[in-house]
Amino acid sequence: MCNINADIILDAKGLACPMPIVKTKKAMNELEAGKVIEVQATDKGSKPDIKAWAESTGHQYLGTLEDGDVLKHFLRKSSNDEVVEKKYPHVINNDELKKKIESNENIVVLDVREAVEYTFNHIPGAISIPMGELDDRAKELRKEQEIFVVCRTGNRSDLAAQKLREKGFDKVFNVIPGMSEWNGNTEGINHEGG
Repeated sequence: MCNINADIILDAKGLACPMPIVKTKKAMNELEAGKVIEVQATDKGSKPDIKAWAESTGHQYLGTLEDGDVLKHFLRKSSNDEVVEKKYPHVINNDELKKKIESNENIVVLDVREAVEYTFNHIPGAISIPMGELDDRAKELRKEQEIFVVCRTGNRSDLAAQKLREKGFDKVFNVIPGMSEWNGNTEGINHEGG
């Protein structure tokens, strides 16, 4: 394996979503255009998260190398001074989603967290398609259905909603703040039921 020399190394090991992206965003703001940053993370979900974040901000995602349990993500700062981060415009809050579920509306709840997060605790009936598998598995969803995308905090789901919109899904909503503050019914290994 060849060594890639980054201009700056960012330690995001031991941090869960959304902190690797929060730290990366802050470091990118201080980095000169054209420079390369290596983000070291242990959160398996950081690979699709950082790749999608880079795409949404116009920075160049160079790739990820695995070194034991550590994922080393390489990004190059865009030379465009006017990089604007896209945020998905159609959002719904947890309470609004809960009402739609309780009234048995014909909707799809799409959980884009990692499979292990879903296994422990999820909204009953939610479809699990982790963010990193969305490109390959989007065809499992129907474009005419309303799709409500959830993750832990609303960051991954924002990126997933953007990705679905690019694939021609028009009825997509990002659910905020997501599972971190969900107080509706849940099922899974940590089932609390309420």
